[in-house]
Amino acid sequence: MNILEYLKDNILYMDGGMGTLLQAEGLQPGEHPERWNMSHPEVIIKLQKAYFDAGTNMINTNTFGANSLKFEDEELEEIIKAAIANARAAAESSTGKQQKFVALDIGPTGRLLKPYGDFDFEEAVAVFAKTVRLGVKYGVDLIFIETMNDSYETKAALLAAKENSDLPVFVSNAYSEDGKLMTGASPAAMVALLEGMGADAIGVNCSLGPKALAPIVEQYLEKASVPVMLKPNAGLPRDVDGKTVFDVLPEEFSEEVLALVKKGVRVVGGCCGTTP
Repeated sequence: MNILEYLKDNILYMDGGMGTLLQAEGLQPGEHPERWNMSHPEVIIKLQKAYFDAGTNMINTNTFGANSLKFEDEELEEIIKAAIANARAAAESSTGKQQKFVALDIGPTGRLLKPYGDFDFEEAVAVFAKTVRLGVKYGVDLIFIETMNDSYETKAALLAAKENSDLPVFVSNAYSEDGKLMTGASPAAMVALLEGMGADAIGVNCSLGPKALAPIVEQYLEKASVPVMLKPNAGLPRDVDGKTVFDVLPEEFSEEVLALVKKGVRVVGGCCGTTP
């Protein structure tokens, strides 16, 4: 059963935070977490297995920043190959009996596209395409484009995914407190853009907690004809004795997400600060 067939009759559970868990495991500031796929595969497998054991259906590969702007071609291929192998190993070793899927995780390039920056749209498409082709080569079940706060970069990533694979593509954007993307697009505009380009599920992730994201999610539910996703942070981060903690506890988080599931959200998980 592919993920779209599963989604017809089920709520799909995504995983939670990865970066915050890797920091707790010793990832240093400025260190590329994607390299841990090769240097610390046992840590990646342990964390992803914990999500599968907790009931997750869909794990994101540890490839959020894996692109050709950060890594040479040979290393990029090693990273993506290892990341997918780690996620598959986590699925196979998990005690969970639920359906399990592995998503190629694609985050922003870190460069601003014109006219806000100096990065060409075609160049961005080429960067994303390289990552997509490697994900297809090593056997992911779907592509998950996430934490995009620029509508133009989102378009570049989705175009690359559609032109270089036949896999389902989920797309999630990160909204500011004003309810718009950093570059100004509204939820309604993003629904129209992403559905028009053939995204299979769309939604919001990161930036804020579930309560703060609720008004944006409700706009998606009003406009979208494809499944809507929600992957919020555990609220806002703060520093306590040199340690980053988040202000939404599990019970409150789950209640607020459940309220949005009851309104029609079909795909749910967590972002920064959430755990298995």
